[in-house]
Amino acid sequence: MAKYLLLKHYRGAPAPVNDVPMDKWTPAEISAHMQYMQDFAARLEKTGEFVDGQALAPEGAWVRYDGAGRPPVTDGPFAETKDLIAGWMVIDVDSYERAVELAGELSAAPGAGGQPIHEWLEVRPFLTAPPTITE
Repeated sequence: MAKYLLLKHYRGAPAPVNDVPMDKWTPAEISAHMQYMQDFAARLEKTGEFVDGQALAPEGAWVRYDGAGRPPVTDGPFAETKDLIAGWMVIDVDSYERAVELAGELSAAPGAGGQPIHEWLEVRPFLTAPPTITE
C-alpha cells in the first residue's frame, strides 16, 4: 500500500469545468458538495483506503523563522496572491493508478447547479525514503 495526498485547490490549478466559486453557491449546493465528500470518505473507509481528510478555510498566512529571540515573520493575509489549498484527503491504496482513479471520482463532486465540478486535484505520493544524493 502507498499513501497519496489528494489536494483540492481554491485556485492555482487549471479552472474546473463548473467554475463557480463556492462563495457563490447556495446553501443547498454547499450541503450537497459536503455530503458527496463525506459519502466518498465513508466508502473508502469500508475498503480500508481512507486515512484522513479535512476542508480548510481560505484564510492563512506564510510564516518563517526570523532568527533566535525574534518573532516569526508573516507576509500578511494576501490570499489573492497565493495558491490556496481548499482541503485534502489522504488515501492508502495499492497503486498510483488507483490513486488517480479515486482522484477522478472525487473531481466529480457537485458544485453550482448540482452539476459536477470536474475540478483538478493534485495527487502527491508521500515520500517513503529520503532522496538519494550523489556528488
